Amino acid sequence: MKKIKNIILISLIFFLGLSSFSLAYDSSSSYMWSVDTDTMPVSTTNSVQVNSSAEENNSLNLESGSAILIEQSTGQILYSHNIHEQLRPASVTKVMSILLIMEQIDKGYLSYSDTVSCSETARSMGGSQIWLDPRETLTVDEMLKAICVVSANDCVVAMAEHIAGSEEAFVQMMNDKATELGMKDTCFKNCHGIDEDGHVTSAYDIALMSRELLKNHPDIVKYTTIWMDSLRDGKSQLVNTNKLIKTYKGITGLKTGSTSLALYNLSASATRDDLSLIAVIIKAPSTKVRFAEAQKLLDYGFNKFTFRSFGNKNDVIQSVTVNKGVIKSIDAILEDTSGTLIEKGKESQISQSIELSNVIQAPIKKGDVIR
Repeated sequence: MKKIKNIILISLIFFLGLSSFSLAYDSSSSYMWSVDTDTMPVSTTNSVQVNSSAEENNSLNLESGSAILIEQSTGQILYSHNIHEQLRPASVTKVMSILLIMEQIDKGYLSYSDTVSCSETARSMGGSQIWLDPRETLTVDEMLKAICVVSANDCVVAMAEHIAGSEEAFVQMMNDKATELGMKDTCFKNCHGIDEDGHVTSAYDIALMSRELLKNHPDIVKYTTIWMDSLRDGKSQLVNTNKLIKTYKGITGLKTGSTSLALYNLSASATRDDLSLIAVIIKAPSTKVRFAEAQKLLDYGFNKFTFRSFGNKNDVIQSVTVNKGVIKSIDAILEDTSGTLIEKGKESQISQSIELSNVIQAPIKKGDVIR
């Protein structure tokens, strides 16, 4: 089979290590490897792209109204079925709410130990809840646990009000983030997913926000993989609404949702042998079908594809001589993780080589790029 060469530029950071002249430098190099057309390097864009081997004819005979399978690192679509149809997401809406909460935490605006109060609005939400009392407070950690494990509507509204001042303002943040991520099929009307006219999204868009959450805020997996836990000193028992947490190897989350109008929805994520997949099911006719078809999609991906890593962030690539510098040499390390998705059976068609100058000229400072 004909091989096609792909070249991607990988930014490198030069560092001196522990010395009295400890300085940091940025540079650039390129990885070059022979690659089949059915592979793609890690993507840092928000959009997801169709793999040339992707199934688009519902060959798995899914009963659900819409479905998609993507690879998390590259963003490639591996299976698609009515992926842009606008449908009711139900509590899968909370993926976006959780994403905004995690952004606030990772930016330092919010701490897991911060206490959050409950308004009358949050208390009166109904649906899935832990029956918050306006007289009590819970920590952000406890709120996240309730949202991720039992899909607590009262808790997600309390968090929305805590972050943005009102649910309405938080919903605007959700829609702004959706626009930023390229979620063109989405319009959020609330932060919890209770049915409301015009509150819609698509399997494609759910995959986008699920990928953003898992890639950029991996700590969320500490919550989304909890099977059973408790709050209020053991008085409130929590059991995960995502039954795959207990049964599927490598499962990492993510979020269920169901209403009488939306039917049964799920964003399911799993990782095996460095391959991370996200399967989205919308409008399944039953909860049994929802979990079975998500598992079918994940199995399809793990059986057909593998992920080849070319290097992890901060891996040392080689030592580089500095001409006329205050030190003689520095190490070059990878700034970001690099890898590619490969169809199983085609691993031998991938080769890797590194092209990097053995000598760089001083002066060089942090941020400089060398090609």
